[in-house]
Amino acid sequence: MKPGELVLLYAAGERDFRGVNLRGVNLLGADLRGVNLLEADLKGADLRDTNLRGADLRRADLLDVDFGGANLRQASLGGAYLGGASLCGADLRGAILCGAYLRGVNLRGAALCGANLWRAILNGADLRGASLEGAYLRDANLRDAILRGADLRGAILRGAILRGAYMWNANLENADLRGAKLD
Repeated sequence: MKPGELVLLYAAGERDFRGVNLRGVNLLGADLRGVNLLEADLKGADLRDTNLRGADLRRADLLDVDFGGANLRQASLGGAYLGGASLCGADLRGAILCGAYLRGVNLRGAALCGANLWRAILNGADLRGASLEGAYLRDANLRDAILRGADLRGAILRGAILRGAYMWNANLENADLRGAKLD
């Protein structure tokens, strides 16, 4: 499917694009609130500044071995459902993920610098080697998440749940952990 086609169908009221192939597509700045992209192939897609609030991206594949992850820089994913999605190496710098469901998501090596993950659900997420420098993770649920080698310098983790999180070799320099639940 071509990006223009998807945008036109969306504008006409279509919301269900399950399993669609959008590999390498450019949807820069598109407004796709509430879209269903369940199991969609978004490898190498350019989704910068795209509004995906409340979108269903479960089991969506945003990982591209050749190009790295999808570009979701500054994207709005508040309340989006990404459970089980592959976002390995994705660029999510400055993305808004408030209240997003990211349980079990593969975010290995992803760039989340300055991302807003307030109240995001990241239970069991794989964040090995992810860059979360300056990320806002207040009240986020990171129970059983893998943060091995993650960069959390200057991240705000106030009130975050980190029970069972594997944080070996994570950089927590200047991170705000006040009220975080670590036991």
